[in-house]
Amino acid sequence: QVQLVESGGGLVQAGGSLRLSCGASGRTFSSYAMGWFRQAPGKEREFVAAISWNAISAYATSVKGRFTISRDTTKNTLYLQMNSLSPGDTAIYYCTVGATPFRTGSYSSAWEYDYWGQGTQVTVSA
Repeated sequence: QVQLVESGGGLVQAGGSLRLSCGASGRTFSSYAMGWFRQAPGKEREFVAAISWNAISAYATSVKGRFTISRDTTKNTLYLQMNSLSPGDTAIYYCTVGATPFRTGSYSSAWEYDYWGQGTQVTVSA
């Protein structure tokens, strides 16, 4: 059974930083892309960042240059380092794992993933 558990969310002032973590179990995650999505109140879930099975990363335009996605395959853990946070980054952040091993692609669409964590709240105050 695949399980994804996010942590590291919280309240931070604008300009601050947070690092999200996602602990994964139940699959050989080094063979799959993994990603982060977020959902703000009243908005649809949106792509934030993804990292392929061979460590190629992709970012939404809104976070490029501020966020960094990484993974530690020895610990089955995915990370999202978030810097220069602004109130517009306030959302629930979800960790997810790709549905197909060794598949290449942008992984910017939710349909490319099959398991999701429960989410962690990030709130950025002005």
